[in-house]
Amino acid sequence: MSDPQMLARFETGDGFIAALDQSGGSTPKALKSYGIDESAYSTDAEMYDLIQAARARIITSPAFTSDRILGAILFEATLDRQIDGEGVAAYLWQRKGIIPFVKIDKGLADHADDVQLMRDIPGLDELLTKAHGLGVFGTKERSVIHAANAAGIDAVVAQQFELGRRVLDAGLMPILEPEVSIGAPDKAEAESLLKAAILARLGGLGEEEVALKLSLPTVDGFYTDLIEHPNVARVVALSGGYSRDEANDRLARNPGLIASFSRALLDGLTAQQSDDEFDAALASASESIYAASVA
Repeated sequence: MSDPQMLARFETGDGFIAALDQSGGSTPKALKSYGIDESAYSTDAEMYDLIQAARARIITSPAFTSDRILGAILFEATLDRQIDGEGVAAYLWQRKGIIPFVKIDKGLADHADDVQLMRDIPGLDELLTKAHGLGVFGTKERSVIHAANAAGIDAVVAQQFELGRRVLDAGLMPILEPEVSIGAPDKAEAESLLKAAILARLGGLGEEEVALKLSLPTVDGFYTDLIEHPNVARVVALSGGYSRDEANDRLARNPGLIASFSRALLDGLTAQQSDDEFDAALASASESIYAASVA
């Protein structure tokens, strides 16, 4: 496993995970929310330069501190970028004391059995080796469950643990993310099937640990047994489309669960804000999410 200092902080530190991993498909929407319309760029390279500038503004903000933020999830291409002449992963940990993670999935496959598995990940071993060499602590990999279909959910969890095994073998901490859609008509039942499938596989890890990124549960406290499980380093929650206020309210009702928010963190930040306005908005959002994560 990577840096023992990072591991200890990840397992026991207060704070939340900032998800800054918007990828090709979600980048235009993220930029639009940030106040940059599609007319502002004409190529993918220009689009990625703009989203990198937005990420750099967040990361370098005085409001983005280890007092509230435990880790940050980066998009793969961000690993090749620099902030103040330093690689982004190294900058996060050495300058900010914030644990760097990287999103490794390549998006979702088509619907089958009411779920979307991850697409194949070509070049995965090379990416994991590169990430480890750049000081990245862990990875994140997302699939989606749309209904309480036992066969589909079992396929999702099997794929997540198979990928998690490869990440562990590369010396990194996997954050398995089998998201249950908040629009699922039988969300609570899907969560029950998901938890059972996860628990059935955790015992196969021996003394190793994985982390889990799960949708905020329908039943408060539903994931306590996962949070307390010896093979689970941390359980973090995605906002999943809930507003920041509702996500925070739900999170606060689940002790031990911490946030890993993207849109709910970045909502209200725009390119047009002055630095003082931007920093104040980010500080306000971070404080509210932090408070819910330590409640």
